[in-house]
Amino acid sequence: MNRAAKVSISLIWLWFVPAALVFAQNANLPDGFVYLNNVAPDIAAELRYASSNNFIGHPIDGYRAFRCIITRPAAEALKRVEMALKPFGLGLKVFDAYRPQQAVDNFVRWAKDIGDIRMKQAYYPKVDKKNLFSDGYIAEKSGHSRGSTVDLTIISLNDNTHKELDMGTGFDFFGPESWPDNPHMTASQRSHRMLLQVLMKENGFAPYDREWWHFTLLNEPFPNTWFNFPVE
Repeated sequence: MNRAAKVSISLIWLWFVPAALVFAQNANLPDGFVYLNNVAPDIAAELRYASSNNFIGHPIDGYRAFRCIITRPAAEALKRVEMALKPFGLGLKVFDAYRPQQAVDNFVRWAKDIGDIRMKQAYYPKVDKKNLFSDGYIAEKSGHSRGSTVDLTIISLNDNTHKELDMGTGFDFFGPESWPDNPHMTASQRSHRMLLQVLMKENGFAPYDREWWHFTLLNEPFPNTWFNFPVE
């Protein structure tokens, strides 16, 4: 075998092995879905619904592991957002991405249980729980279950704490304070929200007018399919 042929085979092997490895790592997922860390390993994740640190107060149905699952096009778009932030010492943290329908069903059951308000002070202090449906905070279907919607924020990379930028409220705070264009935020908080919105829009995501952290890929690959496989 001549030297040129050996070089060609080596290049093919170098391409094939990483590709095969990534395929194997995502083999248990439906076609078109990936684990975000396989595409963008530097994006942080704090998957609230796999823990008790959420507005219900316990791990949510369908979240069996701290794994961030998302469609490949959405993952690649998030990678581009991350790369745009990185030169400024900033990065991304994801709170939720793909959400099984069984998790949404869990939200609906909880919302109908008016007596369970143990997390009210932290997450919806000014909202009457009976109004969560009419106010648009809880719904029987979620874009997250289509796999291309993500909840996230911006973090600092300048120290080991990876502190979140001040957005005026925390993730999943129910109330007008979380609306992206709320005029009562400080100038710094508004600028942080604007930075997140601008970069997400530039990379193909649409915002939600009730939650500064919520974005959906405009050209999502499964616009009419709500999935229900577990996060594991």
